[in-house]
Amino acid sequence: MSDPLVLELREQFATPEQQRHTSSIGIWLFLMTEVMMFGGLFVAYTVYRFNHPQAFAQGSAEMDIVLGSINSAILLTSSLTMGLAEFSAKFGRVRLSGILLFTTILIGLAFLGIKFTEYYEHYQQHEAPGVWFNHVGPHAPEVQMFFVFYFLMTGLHAVHMSIGILLLLGLIARNMVGSFSAAYHTPITVVGLYWHFVDIVWIFLYVIFYLPGLHK
Repeated sequence: MSDPLVLELREQFATPEQQRHTSSIGIWLFLMTEVMMFGGLFVAYTVYRFNHPQAFAQGSAEMDIVLGSINSAILLTSSLTMGLAEFSAKFGRVRLSGILLFTTILIGLAFLGIKFTEYYEHYQQHEAPGVWFNHVGPHAPEVQMFFVFYFLMTGLHAVHMSIGILLLLGLIARNMVGSFSAAYHTPITVVGLYWHFVDIVWIFLYVIFYLPGLHK
């Protein structure tokens, strides 16, 4: 079998180290753009929450703290399995790395399943923004704005999770044909950084959407 290191070294790079370094810079630059995108949404949320604290507290009180907490624990577990997959690949344990990548996918799918269950519950309770939104109580327009932020930001996060799962499927396929080794596993490291970033974003979403309602 051909050496995976030789197969995966692109012609524009002189050494594997140069290719690895360039890939690392690329993913960090990409994550910086993601920080700016999510950061803008977090700033907008903060401004609205500062101007309408009671309405946003009412909206947060409608969150399912149990499901939100379970999902947070699930996603933190996925970061662990992803980290272990990277660690296993680094030491050439490619079969174990593949198993851990597949486990991460299953955990990610569980997260999305719970998230969409929450969306359905909000829809059933007429809390999804739009013509079907129906909030009984004061500050209804401001409460609806809370749910606009909730669906927009958590929905964008779910899209990123789905992309991450597709990337993991690609890694598993490449792992099965012997593309990775202890000498070459850069794609696993790069996707791992993306996955950990998405997990960190969720922690911030959990804090701003679920926790304030506990003190209403």
